[in-house]
Amino acid sequence: MTTKKQPTIIAFSTQKGGVGKSTFTTLIASILHYRMGYQVTVFDCDFPQYSLLQMRERDLKTVMQNEILKKMAHKQFTSINKKAYPIFQSKADQVLDEIKMYVEGSEITPDIIFLDLPGTVNTTGILQTLTNVHYIFSPITADRVVLESTLSFTDVLTNVLMKENQTGIRGIHLFWNQVDGREKTMLYKNYSKVISDLGLQLMETTITDSKRFRKEGELVAKTVFRSTLLPADPKLLVQCRLDQFIEEFLKIVKL
Repeated sequence: MTTKKQPTIIAFSTQKGGVGKSTFTTLIASILHYRMGYQVTVFDCDFPQYSLLQMRERDLKTVMQNEILKKMAHKQFTSINKKAYPIFQSKADQVLDEIKMYVEGSEITPDIIFLDLPGTVNTTGILQTLTNVHYIFSPITADRVVLESTLSFTDVLTNVLMKENQTGIRGIHLFWNQVDGREKTMLYKNYSKVISDLGLQLMETTITDSKRFRKEGELVAKTVFRSTLLPADPKLLVQCRLDQFIEEFLKIVKL
């Protein structure tokens, strides 16, 4: 009897809102699914706003109303010969069971399942769910509140649960997001030293600050950045160093 392959479960997770977890979920999922050939599925557990499901609805309307995007989408789906990746609504305390049922009932097993989770540990079931995620990526900014909340929670996951083999987590990786070139480099060096002293993993790639992270379905000079239906334009990825991030991301998760 052949055992069905199991997908890699990944979450961009933080304990502070507004630092980019939903944005990165969308950007990376779209690049992997539409451009790199991976089968991707997303479970939106960010109750009650369900921002990724709302984004998919807006993307569908935008594509249908914009001739440039409509042509881009038609060309893409014709060439790759596969549908848009599904986005399912769920909750943190139910999603693990729903993933199991989905994988068992799917003809094509996804290579990657992304979870978009609430940004607070007080949400019912979130700790149990996170301990069953394979890889956690946490965007951080040079803000004391963001760092303290993220580091304290990541420290528990890394130095308590992982070291005591109480989790299925294979790796937790922090990365700098919204890096402003005008800020002092020493500030980041000092914060990075604190992260290292705690025994936490910090990615080499830093993501530069960009107004595009705050705009959905942006159409600029016939290019797209954040969309659940189209991958970001390669030139825009380079500008934010997301091309380097994806390369490092793939090495970490060993896809």
